[in-house]
Amino acid sequence: MRVFVAGATGVIGQFLVPSLVAAGHEVTGTTRSTAKAAALQAGGATPVIVDGLDRRAVLDAVKAAQPEVIVHQMTALASMSSFRNFDKEFAVTNELRVKGTDYLLEAAQEAGTRRFIAQSFVGWNNARTGSLVKTEQDPLDPDPVSTTRQSMAAIKHVEATVPGAVPEGLVLRYGPFYGHGASDYMLDVVRKRQMPVIGGGAGIWSFCEVTDGAAATAAAVTRGAPGIYNIVDDDPAPVREWLPYLAECLGAKAPMRAPAWLGGLLAGQLVVSLMTQVRGSVNEKAKQELGWAPQYASWRDGFRDWAKTAGQGRAA
Repeated sequence: MRVFVAGATGVIGQFLVPSLVAAGHEVTGTTRSTAKAAALQAGGATPVIVDGLDRRAVLDAVKAAQPEVIVHQMTALASMSSFRNFDKEFAVTNELRVKGTDYLLEAAQEAGTRRFIAQSFVGWNNARTGSLVKTEQDPLDPDPVSTTRQSMAAIKHVEATVPGAVPEGLVLRYGPFYGHGASDYMLDVVRKRQMPVIGGGAGIWSFCEVTDGAAATAAAVTRGAPGIYNIVDDDPAPVREWLPYLAECLGAKAPMRAPAWLGGLLAGQLVVSLMTQVRGSVNEKAKQELGWAPQYASWRDGFRDWAKTAGQGRAA
């Protein structure tokens, strides 16, 4: 099929585009970089240099490609450095999730594109009450941490708009990414013992290894009914378990511990919530309807390989 990947050189796109090309799809990929456009072309895709917030450019690019499927992976998080001013750090990504989504949907409607797959997220935005793990039917947090409200609104816009805007609209809620090219900054933070276990470390995380996220996205190109899907591993886990294990995989000292009040002063309330209150997610719907299962069913195996790969990179 003809597949248009918006944000084709990002964390997911770097693995998604080659897999789609290998599967025989005719792939058009957008980027804002000339150098990355050349890499896309070398990998068998047709590159288009497009700013996702330029409505006319988006409409023209989609019209030229005439895709049967659009995959929206546009974000602007390469320079993410702090969770204290979360909405500020996510400002451009939030705009891409609102205006960028609207422009792509408009283009899809004009081009007669039937299937549209959009990136969302699940983690800090789950409701922090009730069950420790959530399904797609559970509500998002009705009272999010104040520094995430604009980001929550952007996510809700994607999830409310995409399923009904085209005949087949799917939203993939990825868990926190890790693996090659994803969240590598966290490894240095853990090595330096700059990420303590805050409070009791009871916050539940559901991770997504980046190649597993790409594989789920590739599966959604041809499978799955319209709706929302959690793309996470099989092993939701509290911070007090996964953070010391990651340190162990890196050969680092165990993380320090800090009371919640101190964590709030040093890192902000979102980090305290991530460490103590957030809820995990289940992936049964994605398994059943997308025919997908994570290669890394547990972060335990994934972290070990991630740390090994990162260690080889440092040695090189």
